Amino acid sequence: MLHQLAADGLAVLHLLFILFVLTGGFLVLRNSKWAFVHLPAALWAATVEFTGWLCPLTPLENWLRLQGGGVPNTSSFVEQYLLPLLYPEVLTRGLQITLGLAVIVLNGLVYFRVYRRKRPAPAPSDRQEPPD
Repeated sequence: MLHQLAADGLAVLHLLFILFVLTGGFLVLRNSKWAFVHLPAALWAATVEFTGWLCPLTPLENWLRLQGGGVPNTSSFVEQYLLPLLYPEVLTRGLQITLGLAVIVLNGLVYFRVYRRKRPAPAPSDRQEPPD
């Protein structure tokens, strides 16, 4: 039972990580220090999608489920609703590439806005314009 709870908790953590990757750039808009956490997370997620790697949380979750005796016949909320979001059956290579591009484009737009907002304003010119 403890292993199943740990696996469910890990699945929730995995979902929260995905949500952070997708929307964490908006935290950066509020406070640029979030970039130190969000940017590596977004780069990791995009790399996993582009390369087709397996996220290390997945084998750990599978191991925990096996240690707990496998998936019981009755589904928990996590198994019923969250696991299909993390591991969709239609996850093709093309969809993985699309997801990776979505992470980069969405966060690129947010970070571009943060960059433009943080840039110092140009100093006023001390030169006077010549009369016409």
